Amino acid sequence: MLIVLSLGGSILAKNLDSDRFLKYANVLRDISKKHTLLVVTGGGEAARDYIGAARAMGADEVTCDYIGIEITRLNARLLIAALGPDAYPEIPSNYLEASKAMTSGKVVVMGGVTPGQTTDAVAAILAEYLRADLLTIATSIDGVYSADPNCDPSAVKYDKISPEKLINIVMAIEMKAGSKSPVDPVAAKIIERCKLDALVMDARNPALLGEIMGGEAAKKSPISCGTWITKK
Repeated sequence: MLIVLSLGGSILAKNLDSDRFLKYANVLRDISKKHTLLVVTGGGEAARDYIGAARAMGADEVTCDYIGIEITRLNARLLIAALGPDAYPEIPSNYLEASKAMTSGKVVVMGGVTPGQTTDAVAAILAEYLRADLLTIATSIDGVYSADPNCDPSAVKYDKISPEKLINIVMAIEMKAGSKSPVDPVAAKIIERCKLDALVMDARNPALLGEIMGGEAAKKSPISCGTWITKK
């Protein structure tokens, strides 16, 4: 199975804890023994801090995006270091390079690519380009809800939804001030247009990521820590 994993910076690079990078690396190493694996790392708190500083200096949004991309690539570099010889040693700067790196048989790790796109969107586009079997968005939220559960206590979690319903939910959440969707609108649209199977899951516990991706990823059955996005 070919899996593209969007690994959120907020869970991977929290406090730049080297032990966390090593724990995720161990899990990814095990997953790669059963599946072809490409990982897109997010920027996390460090990216937000750098972007905030740039905005305070009057930087335009494209410049801020480039700064965020650099932070995601630094996180990718740290994860490559943690994976050691099991990782492809270079960070692809575009989708074609990622495709070529995949032929190495090693775990491919990359960060952001284009201003205006989150790393979730990059992962979704990469999954479409490679015709991946599965896109996994590993985040700090245990799935897709009818509304932002941090803002609406009556929000209902879905075990399985269609790509079309995901878009409707994402757009409704994004339009409400202060709310945050677990999948950004661009990524949701890519998932819908390429009819891609995707899983949004809480991966704050690296072992849980390994348990789901290592053995049960193909079943698309309801799981307590996530939401399947599929037309099947």
